[in-house]
Amino acid sequence: MIENQKPEVRNQKGLQTARACAVLLSGFWFLVSGLLTDCHQRAATPLAETAAPTQRALRVCADPNNLPYSNQKQQGFENEIASLIAHDMNARVAYTWWPQRRGFVRQTLRHGDCDVIMGIPSNFDQALPTQSYYRSSYVFVSRTDRHLRITSFDDPRLKKLKVGVQMIGNDHVNSPPAHALANRGIIDNVAGYTVYGDYRSQEPGRDIIDAVAKGDVDVAVVWGPQAGYFARQEKVALDIVPVSPQIDLPFLPFVFDISMGVRRGDNALRDQLDHEIEKRRPDIERILDQYGVPRV
Repeated sequence: MIENQKPEVRNQKGLQTARACAVLLSGFWFLVSGLLTDCHQRAATPLAETAAPTQRALRVCADPNNLPYSNQKQQGFENEIASLIAHDMNARVAYTWWPQRRGFVRQTLRHGDCDVIMGIPSNFDQALPTQSYYRSSYVFVSRTDRHLRITSFDDPRLKKLKVGVQMIGNDHVNSPPAHALANRGIIDNVAGYTVYGDYRSQEPGRDIIDAVAKGDVDVAVVWGPQAGYFARQEKVALDIVPVSPQIDLPFLPFVFDISMGVRRGDNALRDQLDHEIEKRRPDIERILDQYGVPRV
């Protein structure tokens, strides 16, 4: 569903919030606790899958419906990476499922129901991060047959084209692309698409990519993993171009490192995961390639 929201130029406090929210589209739209809504939460307690008593478990906190990252059928790239690491640990993956909304970290990792989140911003302060295992970017998405190949927010065509942008949904937590467009006065021709999408759908984050394919918007600015994954499923060819520069001065970044996260103080598990990331980096790269995740 298209939400006709108009991003506005914010004050310094709003800009700081935007920086903190910049990586929410990596699958962690819940990370700014208290700013996002609790809509679509399905249960009052996490749904956990417990391992057999005699088998070691890698206990993972994950969203049951958040492709391309994870789902309950374990079809996301974070599911595959978790299975890869668990195999090396002679363990099985035991999931605690919880929608990635407000309270996710508190209700899962901090509550002790699980031990690792497979994808967090590397500077996320509510968990202890591993080394990063990929670095991605917001991208411009357009139909190949339009030959737009827009690479910069300063492209003058953006003032005339219909532009799709992902919106967090709160006045002070718009995504970095929304702020970048607003800072350039690109407002009236912008269509906002909620990052949550319709949680009843099997692919709730796909709407904005479908809009490009159908011609509802000329170009969209989307977080890379989501763009790359859903673009491959469209019937028409789509161009995916990383935005440039990587930082909109004075400091509004569009490129982010993504790590795994464990409870603060759990250095032993963090170190073990660091070892696995180094050991399995070629395999992790292969999985990311299979899901179309753009890296920079």
